[in-house]
Amino acid sequence: MTPTRTETLSLTDGRELRFTVAEPENAVRGGIVVLHEARGVTDTVRGLVSGLADEGWLAVAPHLYHDADELDSGDGDGVRERVSALSGDAVLADTDVAFVWLGQRGVHGDHMGVVGFDLGGTVAMVVAASRTIGAAVSIGAPGVLEPLSDGLPALVDIAEELACPWLGLYRAGAEVSESDVEKLHDVASDASVATDVVTVGDTPEASAQAWQRALSWFDSHLR
Repeated sequence: MTPTRTETLSLTDGRELRFTVAEPENAVRGGIVVLHEARGVTDTVRGLVSGLADEGWLAVAPHLYHDADELDSGDGDGVRERVSALSGDAVLADTDVAFVWLGQRGVHGDHMGVVGFDLGGTVAMVVAASRTIGAAVSIGAPGVLEPLSDGLPALVDIAEELACPWLGLYRAGAEVSESDVEKLHDVASDASVATDVVTVGDTPEASAQAWQRALSWFDSHLR
């Protein structure tokens, strides 16, 4: 696995933003912004960053929670508090910095993508509906009919506004209901870009297939 590292950038507004980064050992195919789950930058997120670098992508995960890297799995109140504090403007500001970081390293806009799961999947779709990049993948994104916070939109409300090819992956029997997934599929199909919403099984084999589907989406659109 490609090793990850954490960098801290000083922003023009006086804030500091941390990134977890992994760089391919050989030629860089493009860049992908990785958006973390509700608990923050966990080992799973770092593994995703590393796995993308193994595939040749320069991967960068902005720490959307500026005061914590990871929340304990038992700290439900803390997780809900931080999710509820997020706004669309704030997450777009942080992901914009990540895209600038990729651009400074020679990655062009049409070779930039975004991927996230759980909360990160929701944010990835917000980015895909607001920014013109190469492609986006959302994995298990909640907040389909009801927004996760007052500052974030419901996903069905922005699905027609998608500005880049977007893939939604949902696990059968997970928290997001089948009817919500079907509704999101129907609305996203009216977008002016390529979209797909797929439900996968709840097995290790299905998870591996979902990962390959996500990689194939980027392979198809970031070139």
